[in-house]
Amino acid sequence: MCESTTTPGGEKRTLASDVDAADTFLTQARGLMFRRSIPDDYAMCFAFEEAKERNLHMVFVPFDIDALWLVDGEVRAKKRLRAWRGFGSAVADTIVELPAGAADGVEVGDEVRTVE
Repeated sequence: MCESTTTPGGEKRTLASDVDAADTFLTQARGLMFRRSIPDDYAMCFAFEEAKERNLHMVFVPFDIDALWLVDGEVRAKKRLRAWRGFGSAVADTIVELPAGAADGVEVGDEVRTVE
């Protein structure tokens, strides 16, 4: 499960209950490419060993997504990426990709974490 905790009120909300870890070179390189869609409660998480500039592209992804760039669980950047031509970049040690609209209400500074 992927949860968001907003900093001001401390409210918790589940962003996704079906989470895939992109934890190999191949799964990270492929990401969401070549899929026709993803379920509303789905997230793909990319975890890296260190925080540095991380890029996302939407080549061969035919649907919009919300992307969150995290450092130590804190949202550092959030962007809606458009199908086929979206691009985003920010410093992160973790990236979370969600269906478009799933990250509505998540703001920079909020905490996002995966829960087993």
